[in-house]
Amino acid sequence: MWNFFVIHLKKYEMKPEVRNIMFLLLWSLPVCCSIATGKYVLPEKVKVEGYPAHVELSWHNQPAFNYEIYRALPGKSFVKCGETQSDNFIDFIGKSSAGKTVAYKIVPKGIDLADKKIPEYKVTLTAATDENLLDMVQRYTTRYFYDFADPTTGMARERSMDSNGTIVTTGGTGFGIMALIAGAERNYYGKIDAYRSVDKIVSFLEKCERFHGAWAHWYDATSGKPFSFSKYDDGGDLVETAFLVQGLLTAREYFRNGSSEERLLTNRITQLWETVEWNWYTDGSDSLYWHWSKNYGWKMKHRIQGFDETMITYVLGASSPTFPIDKKVYDSSYKISSYYKNGKIYYGHKLDLGMEMGGPLFFTHYSFLGLNPHGLTDESTNYFERNKAHALIHLAYAIDNPKKHVGYGADSWGFTSSDDPLVGYTSHHPGTNDENGTISPTAAVSSVVYTPEASLAATRHFYYDLGGKLWGRYGFYDAYNLEMTEGQQVVHSYLAIDQGPIAVMIENYRSGLLWKLFMSNPEIQAGLDKLGFTIKSR
Repeated sequence: MWNFFVIHLKKYEMKPEVRNIMFLLLWSLPVCCSIATGKYVLPEKVKVEGYPAHVELSWHNQPAFNYEIYRALPGKSFVKCGETQSDNFIDFIGKSSAGKTVAYKIVPKGIDLADKKIPEYKVTLTAATDENLLDMVQRYTTRYFYDFADPTTGMARERSMDSNGTIVTTGGTGFGIMALIAGAERNYYGKIDAYRSVDKIVSFLEKCERFHGAWAHWYDATSGKPFSFSKYDDGGDLVETAFLVQGLLTAREYFRNGSSEERLLTNRITQLWETVEWNWYTDGSDSLYWHWSKNYGWKMKHRIQGFDETMITYVLGASSPTFPIDKKVYDSSYKISSYYKNGKIYYGHKLDLGMEMGGPLFFTHYSFLGLNPHGLTDESTNYFERNKAHALIHLAYAIDNPKKHVGYGADSWGFTSSDDPLVGYTSHHPGTNDENGTISPTAAVSSVVYTPEASLAATRHFYYDLGGKLWGRYGFYDAYNLEMTEGQQVVHSYLAIDQGPIAVMIENYRSGLLWKLFMSNPEIQAGLDKLGFTIKSR
């Protein structure tokens, strides 16, 4: 009967808004009839999980079923804490509830809470330890690349809030592959699940259009065709390709000694890696260029210069066994810019490389998700110490707070490129007009490998103090600004390139797993040697 109504409704010529109302009424009809006849539908497959300061409830929900959520703290009566038509509800209780057992009821709207048919679910919140906190943040953030991945391609969606939901990102997918591997090791799901996800990604990468081996920045997951990042950027993006390959090579090492299917996957990854024409992107010169388009050629002519997030591009280019770049390209392109050498002291911290005050913190994250900065040195700097200084400058700036922004401090710091409650996506970093009071959790949290005490203090603050507004289904929302009015302070979005570093760097802090895997690729050491890097033992 239901299918009959839907099929025939679609045949009628009517305005979309009228048709949508009719659909809503039809969806609601089963619920209304159930309540009117004294019957109702309880949620199925209910799962209730406790964390240090919040509880997450999830269930299988039917469309248009509205549920009220009731909570009873120890020794207290049930009180309503929210309602939803979703299949998920996060109840943020606060740090004082850590270790306590809490009860819940999920009640169909309009039904009496006292109805004896309504089941009660009890859950004990975990202890408020830093280990539990880090595991929780990593677990939730990894969901972005596992639960929220594009279902057809396995690729990471560019962001959670997008008018075009089929856009997938290559660089963000590279970060996501590393997060997926760490998630399997943490038993968030099985290794076979991580294999299936990566296998799906590789299958897409083998079929989509490439540009002398490089992938585009974005793709339309439905068509498999490149989706223009900007007017002339509709072709190969060598930097995003490098971020992707960093993840692929990490996966290659992870699955290298696995089952026959996993070994086959490693061979397919090798084929992708060895067909990237890194040297072609020099255009026959001593420079390495970021973009090439079959429609616009070298029109953008954007040299890849440092110090910034792009260093991994040169490391991989030099490491390529098939299409390598020469050291002279690295010396005359990356190292020749107004923001390569620095040498100044900011807040007592000497910064060897980078722009004023170091720039946004993603410079210390993207290239170093797989490339281990510990002991990595060259004639210019010790990269771990350089990156640590960069993070400490951000921390000191937040404490100093020269512009007197609301909310800055020793436990609320970190500036990078992210969404922004004021202006949309933009870069934030000290000493610029773009530093407008917006803090991006990914900046401080992903710096945990460099500044563990300060990063953990920030993570505690983001979760325990601000979690009621800042915590969602995939972890911390992208950014917040406490100078905005209530209700506008938080950008309720997630970005793949901000989510990835959180999950990956937390794992590197906890175990060093992803550094170990990437650095064990035999080609990488040869590439580092070629460019003049040395690795000194810690």
